[in-house]
Amino acid sequence: MTRREYLAAGLLLMFLKYVIDATAIYLVAHVIWTPGDYLFPLIGVRTTKVGHFPTWFQLTLLVWTLPFIWIGVTLMLRRAVDAGRSPAWCAAFFIPLINYAVMLWLAALPSASAATEIQKPDPEAESDRYLSAVFGVLGAAAFGLLGVLVAVLGLKNYGWPLFLGTPFIQGMVCGWAFNRERARSTKETIAVVWTSLLLVGGVVFLFAMEGVICLLMALPIAAILGIMGAFVGRSIALRGSGMAYGAAAMFLVVPTGALVDRATTSAPPTYEVVTSIDVAAPSEVVWDRVVQFGEIRAPVALYFRGGIAYPVSATIDGTGVGAIRRCEFSTGAFVEPITVWDEPRRLAFGVIEQPPPLRELSIYSKVYAPHVNGYFRSHQGEFRLIPLSNGGTRLEGRTWYSVAVYPQGYWRAISEVLLHEIHRRVLEQVKLEAEQG
Repeated sequence: MTRREYLAAGLLLMFLKYVIDATAIYLVAHVIWTPGDYLFPLIGVRTTKVGHFPTWFQLTLLVWTLPFIWIGVTLMLRRAVDAGRSPAWCAAFFIPLINYAVMLWLAALPSASAATEIQKPDPEAESDRYLSAVFGVLGAAAFGLLGVLVAVLGLKNYGWPLFLGTPFIQGMVCGWAFNRERARSTKETIAVVWTSLLLVGGVVFLFAMEGVICLLMALPIAAILGIMGAFVGRSIALRGSGMAYGAAAMFLVVPTGALVDRATTSAPPTYEVVTSIDVAAPSEVVWDRVVQFGEIRAPVALYFRGGIAYPVSATIDGTGVGAIRRCEFSTGAFVEPITVWDEPRRLAFGVIEQPPPLRELSIYSKVYAPHVNGYFRSHQGEFRLIPLSNGGTRLEGRTWYSVAVYPQGYWRAISEVLLHEIHRRVLEQVKLEAEQG
């Protein structure tokens, strides 16, 4: 791809994506998405805007962005090859802000005179296939594990470089190593990459850095980005290019990206979750059960048994604004000072103490995962009691929360599914006690 083609294709695709994004965001969320929001998505001003996006829409934007990530990476790869540079420069796509500098540099380079010959698959020569697979799996797993150690334990950053950059570069290294001697099939390359990803997950689990639940939640993102990286790594190998820049990429992309991500991202946006239920009892009766309720004896769902925190009971010390409500969860207690006491219509409270959002499912008694403390925050909650014409009450439970793990669309969707289930468990208990009098 010549520099003129690269520049034209890049600008056209950026313009197309911005116009579609901005139009959809305005129509769905009534938010004006500026070119600055698009070009510098990590800057803190974005957080207040993203908070207005519905959950389904934010997840849709994430899925819609994935093909453009692939297009951007492959355009950089083809331009680097045409300019006689290492295709591994495409890994810079995952470093916020720096990626623009690399794109401009590639756009300025002239085309190289010599073309690189591309290998073709040789199904007859398979004697060293397993040796290449082992080399690819172990080598890429080492890179992936390094990325996790640097981003999570070193910088305590759960951003784009970790969840997108690390699996992509791991797949790239694995795809190159597996195809470096001779071309293998795409299906075999993907299988080797996935094996490498599972190996990293297993090592992280065995060294008590994560539990089973969190690894399973992160697996879909890693699998998709790993496949993208596998295609790039395979392409590098088929062109006979070395992987020196690829090795440097892992040492550069994740630490640099995590530092930039941490420096440019302010407090995460606050989201609201609302769940409602109809109770066959008047508001006055329901109010007493909302303020405090007994031990919840309903069966515990499978995902809660896996370690996700779930409500057990609630008590209150005092009445009116300033009273302290304690909502006991399986992992500890939420300490909630009452901020609004509008009996029997509205009970609102802040959160001054909260337990871990989950107890990691692991073979160890303690897991050293920073995200367990502070990366999910419940800021405030509220119950609203709405009288119905039939003498019953519509009870609404609301939680305002933030999650400092990216990509937000993915983790927000998981968080809200679980929060709705937590709400329902409490609301069902209130309904049961109120209707039984």
